[in-house]
Amino acid sequence: MSSRPAPQELVDAALEAIAPLAAAHTRAVRPRLARVLEAMAAERVGVQHFASVSGYGHGDQGREVLDRVFARVLQAEAAAVRLQFVSGTHAIAAALYGVLRPGDRLLALTGRPYDTLEEVIGIRGSGQGSLAEFGVTYDELPLTAAGLVDEARLEEALAVPTRMVLIQRSCGYSWRPALAVAQIGRLAERVKMLQPGCVVFVDNCYGELVQDHEPTAVGADLIAGSLIKNLGGTIAPTGGYVAGRADLVEMACCRLTAPGIGSEGGTSFDLNRLLFQGLFLAPQMVAEALISAELVATTFAQLGHAVNPAPGASRSDVIQAVRLGSPEALKTVCRAFQACSPVGSYLDPVPAPMPGYASDLVMAGGTFIDGSTSEFSADAPLREPFVLYVQGGSHHSHAALALERALAALFGSELGSELGSQ
Repeated sequence: MSSRPAPQELVDAALEAIAPLAAAHTRAVRPRLARVLEAMAAERVGVQHFASVSGYGHGDQGREVLDRVFARVLQAEAAAVRLQFVSGTHAIAAALYGVLRPGDRLLALTGRPYDTLEEVIGIRGSGQGSLAEFGVTYDELPLTAAGLVDEARLEEALAVPTRMVLIQRSCGYSWRPALAVAQIGRLAERVKMLQPGCVVFVDNCYGELVQDHEPTAVGADLIAGSLIKNLGGTIAPTGGYVAGRADLVEMACCRLTAPGIGSEGGTSFDLNRLLFQGLFLAPQMVAEALISAELVATTFAQLGHAVNPAPGASRSDVIQAVRLGSPEALKTVCRAFQACSPVGSYLDPVPAPMPGYASDLVMAGGTFIDGSTSEFSADAPLREPFVLYVQGGSHHSHAALALERALAALFGSELGSELGSQ
C-alpha cells in the first residue's frame, strides 16, 4: 500500500506552509482598497451614477464618473471603461489600431505576444484586417534563455524609428516571470531615452492591483485590460478598459466607436453599479486569487512538479503555471476543477479550438461570468511541455477544494502512480 498522504492532507499541509504568504497578501489589501475608496470619494460617487442613458450614451454621467474613478485607481491621466469591449484582447486591439498608422513600427519587448494578439498583429492568419494588412510593421525582441527581457539588446532593437513598444506584463502562455511594475518603469525610461516620441503600451491583463502601483504610474503611456479579470472583482458582467495619456485613450476610443465620437458614445446599460462595486471588491478578490496561486504552486511543487512562479516568489500577475508534462494530466486536472465549479460542474472539458488561439485548448471554467478569469479557472494549450495555467479565485477555499479533487483524480489514475511518492 502506498504511503502517499491523502489529497486533503497534502492540501492542508500546503495551506499551513503558505500561511505567512497568505497573511502578506491579505495585508496588502488595505492600501489598495484605500486607493479605490479615495478615488470614489474624490469623484463623489453616488447612487445616481448607477443609472445610465440609453441610445448613443451621450452625457452618461455614471460612465464619465466611472472613467475618472478608474483613472485615479490606475494612476493615469484618463481612462475609458466600456462594456462594449468584449475582452482584454479587444481593448488592446482598439489601442493598437487607434494609435498606430500605416508605415509605423510596433516592437514587442517581451517576446511573442499572447496567442489572441497574433492575428491582430498579423503574425498568424490573413484576410481579416490585421495591423500588417494595414501597413504596420512588426518586430519582437526575443526573451533571454531565462525568460527575461533582453535589456542588453534594447538599444539595438530601437535603432530604427518605432512608434510603439508593446510590453506584456503577464506571463501569458509562456514559461517566464511576469514583469514587475518597477521593471516596466525602467524599460519605459530607457525607451524614452532612446526614442522620446515612442509610445510605451502595456498589456496589463491579470496584473491590476497585484502590486502597489500600475504601469501608468511609472512611465507607461497607455495600458489596457479586461473587466472579467482583476478589476471586475468577479461581478463585472463584461467589458474592458484603456487608461493612460488622455490623447491616447481618446484615440483608442475612436477606434472602438468612430472618429468624432470617441469616448463620448456608448451607453452603460444601467450596469454601472456592478462596475463600481466590482472595482470596490477587486483588491480583496485579487488577494484571494494570489493566495490561491500560492496554494496551487505549493501543492504541485510538493509533488515534484515545476511551477512558475515558485511559492513565495515575487508576483506581478495572478497566473500560476504548473508543468504537468502530458496532455492526459492536463485533461484530468481540468476535469476535476470543472467538477468542483459552481456552474456547469456536470460538464466534461475536452480540448477544442478557440477563436484567436493557435492550439487546441482545454479549459476548466465553471464561472458565474462566462470566461471570467477572476473566478477560479484553469486552461492549457495542448502543446509541449503541457503546462497548466491556473488563475483567479474569489476565495482560496474554493481552490483548496478543487485541488483535493484534482489530486484524487490524478492519484486514482495511472497518471498518479508516480505522483506524491517522492
